Amino acid sequence: MKVGIYYGSETGNSEILCEDIETELGAGFDCDIQSLADVDPSALEPEAFYLFVTSTYGNGDLPSTALPFEEALTGGKPDLKGIRFAIFGLGDQVFAETFNHGSEKLAAMLVAQGATQVGERGIHDASSFEMPEDIALPWVQGIMAQMAADKAA
Repeated sequence: MKVGIYYGSETGNSEILCEDIETELGAGFDCDIQSLADVDPSALEPEAFYLFVTSTYGNGDLPSTALPFEEALTGGKPDLKGIRFAIFGLGDQVFAETFNHGSEKLAAMLVAQGATQVGERGIHDASSFEMPEDIALPWVQGIMAQMAADKAA
């Protein structure tokens, strides 16, 4: 299965987590890791599955690398019917009012254009003692198990 693993990041943590996710998925998947700055939402393919990993920046916004993708989504309004995705957010509960809003906003924008979210949004809290991969890797295994069950049904 082709899996697009796309990240939005200010500090590089989302990109590193995407590399960990690719390793976790293993050789059975055709993975493509890219910054959201380099992804055109109208080029997303229904045959693929997409994993988005993004941090939150400023007042609950997407990080700068995700802004071109956001602009293409909201300005171009591409038809994303048939696109399936899951999303994982990196945030810090110290900023309680905007905690993980970046991933929440991105998921809402994708759904607004017709994409279907698979599973619950995964989230990591930088204020916790857990590393992002400790939360994200079991989450992605659950998402992929759900995808396999949906395909079998």
